[in-house]
Formats: sequence, structure tokens, C-alpha cells
Amino acid sequence: MLLTADRSLLFVIDIQVKLLPAMAARETVLARTAILMRAARRLGVPMLVTEHYSKGIGTTVPALAALTTPGETIEKLHFDCAAEPAVQAQLALMHPRRQAVLCGIEAHVCVLQSAFGLQAAGWDVAVVADATSTRRPIDLDCGLRRLDAAGIAIVTSEMVVFEWLGRAATAEFRDLLALIK
Repeated sequence: MLLTADRSLLFVIDIQVKLLPAMAARETVLARTAILMRAARRLGVPMLVTEHYSKGIGTTVPALAALTTPGETIEKLHFDCAAEPAVQAQLALMHPRRQAVLCGIEAHVCVLQSAFGLQAAGWDVAVVADATSTRRPIDLDCGLRRLDAAGIAIVTSEMVVFEWLGRAATAEFRDLLALIK
């Protein structure tokens, strides 16, 4: 599956103030997620940012919250985003978009269950490995291997940006290249 900007939806899953500090490679996840969010905004890719039980885990980290607009952030209690009624309502508005690009935490819980839920709902799903993490490296490794075995694409943030772009020599390419360098 080749990702395209006109068919994609970016999910930023649960990168929250009380959860992120416990993650491995948290600075990389934060930086790569910000690149994805900026690229999505520049290329017209809609975003959904989830917060799992924000009363207990806190809201989205400020650096990423600053990249959102009203209506893009959804509170959830289900581990699987696709099982959350507010997310389902947003997904119903996304036709003909059918590619879900997921990043966030934790890879073996909310990201994994959301990927499976979206896949079961008929979406083509890609999980961005360098913008996804866990507390323990073994959980990240096992989560990504399980997703791959289920036919979910494991990609990097640069793969996503360049696939969304599709070609060079455009204003969008020049803008986004500056983010990646």
C-alpha cells in the first residue's frame, strides 16, 4: 500500500503528559510525531488526536497540543480508538479516506488495538515505528512484529512524508524537506 495525502487520516494516540515521561525514546517519538502533524497540516491530511482517560493520565503534551485545532482531540476510554463512539463519528465523515496512519503510545496496547480495530473496519493501516513507543523495548518489538504479521504496514515518519508528497519540486516538498533535514 502506497500512502497518499488525499486518502490518509493521521491518528496521534495518547501522547499525554503523565504517560510520555515513562516511554523509551520519548524525545524521538515527540519529534517524529511533530513532523507528521506538521506534514499532515501542510498537505491537508486530517488528524485525530486521542487522549486516553485524560483525568488520570493528563492531556496531550503541550508541544503536540499546540499543533492541533479545535475538534481534532478526542477523549477516549477504549484502548481501541475505533471502538470509541466519538472516533466512530469522525471516521464516518472521512469517506473516501481509507488509510489510517497511526503513531503514539503504547505500541502494544492502544496503538496495536486501534490498528486492529481500524483494519477490521476496512481501513488500510500503517503504524509509524519511529513515532511509536512503549515503556519496555520488548513490548515495542513484539507489538510491531504482531502488527506486521497481521498485514499492517510498519513504516517510518520519512516514508509517510515522502509518500504523502508523491513528488519533489513543489512548494510543499521544500517546506517539508526543511522539517526532515
